[in-house]
Amino acid sequence: MSKKADELLAGTSKAAGAPAALVLEDGAVFRGTSCGAAGEAFGEICFNTSLEGYLEVITDPSYAGQIVTMTYPQIGNYGVNSDDTQAARPALRGLVVRDMCATPSNWRSEMSLGDYLREQGVVAVEGVDTRALVRHVRDHGAQRAVISTADMDEASLLRKVRASASIVGANLAATVSCEAPYEVGAGDLPASQAFAVAPPAEARFRVVAYDCGAKRSILQNLVRAGCAVTAVPWDTPAEEVLAMEPDGVFLSNGPGDPEAVEGTYTQVEKLLGQVPVFGICLGHQMMAKAAGAEIEKLKFGHRGGNHPVMNLLTGRVEITAQNHGFGLVFPSLGELVPSLSGGFDAHEADLRAWVERGVAPVVDNPRFGRIRLTHVNLNDGTAEGVAFLDIPAFSVQYHPEASPGPTDAHYLFTAFTRLMEGQSVILSERSESKDPSKTSASFTGEDYLDIDIAADRLAGWTFGEQAATVAGAKGGSHA
Repeated sequence: MSKKADELLAGTSKAAGAPAALVLEDGAVFRGTSCGAAGEAFGEICFNTSLEGYLEVITDPSYAGQIVTMTYPQIGNYGVNSDDTQAARPALRGLVVRDMCATPSNWRSEMSLGDYLREQGVVAVEGVDTRALVRHVRDHGAQRAVISTADMDEASLLRKVRASASIVGANLAATVSCEAPYEVGAGDLPASQAFAVAPPAEARFRVVAYDCGAKRSILQNLVRAGCAVTAVPWDTPAEEVLAMEPDGVFLSNGPGDPEAVEGTYTQVEKLLGQVPVFGICLGHQMMAKAAGAEIEKLKFGHRGGNHPVMNLLTGRVEITAQNHGFGLVFPSLGELVPSLSGGFDAHEADLRAWVERGVAPVVDNPRFGRIRLTHVNLNDGTAEGVAFLDIPAFSVQYHPEASPGPTDAHYLFTAFTRLMEGQSVILSERSESKDPSKTSASFTGEDYLDIDIAADRLAGWTFGEQAATVAGAKGGSHA
């Protein structure tokens, strides 16, 4: 900076940071100043388009192995509250921002984001033209990168980053999973969030959750929906899970290349058809892998809180929170069933064709029978959700817990409880009937997912109860 700029900065409350550099493996260089821990960090560069919720992003275990760029220019304005963290410690490799706030202002703030990053040892850089960086990644794709406060030599950093490991083929889920099973119940819900979030429903279902890097808020949403949760390590044998006699199995989010998480999807293959299963993000990919599908690496991934997804079953658009760099290749699940796909027998590479047709296509999977495409990304036409029609199982690619992000997809937790409840009725009828074929067993992929998403998301917040009370009072006054 110039001498005058140094003088102006010295008169503010924000001290100048040490020089820092960001170098990508294609040779692109971005310079700034340190706003976190000192050091050097290697990872895959990516970007998140959320306008808020930076702490939830930074502590999301799904970012293991990555350097995250926040596209919103000012980060850290409301500080850090430990109740909002999604894991015990950040798993990301580094952080890139345009401007880091050193003096946050919020009644819940415990410390500044910069102090938190230094405390957690996260290397971060500010002063970067994040708009230019994001455009570069969009044009040239995700790639390895390095942030350094120790080495400012571009040639040296480029040699280092090109020698660094790729996340492709790496089992990062194993690095962020739990080491032993643990319980999650109503007592684990953050008290500081009670002013806004409605109390949990009574626990009616026992759920075993595969922790492949689960965000705390996802498990907490299961609790709020009426589930007593036991989280288990990523590679727990299916036999051990079934021995717990769960009402359902949940497959969590997680980082990295799903092809490398064989210890999970081989167990999922044994669980499908034995117990209701709900998967999100990496869990969605684990179900796809169990069904023999192909997974592709996306050019720059989906990360942020504003991704539009069409629900093909209801015709409603959900604004969703997402964080993944890989996705399901829907045609690889099997051949189309024309009679259940609007008469069409040819797959589409861009799944938005099904949105235009108003059809939720069904394939015949060699392993698990009929599988329906339920959700499509409206930005790029990739698969965002599937429902198994012959067994009780469904999954989505995005994060329905809204931490951070919108609450449009909260209904999926309710759908899971409805699926478990329906399975319980079916098993009861089968045990009482001498002719199981005459019971109500049916998994259409529509009934339990047919939920008013607007009403469901309001039910999760205290203002939803207040609104209902007001509406009831108004209704009474007209009686």
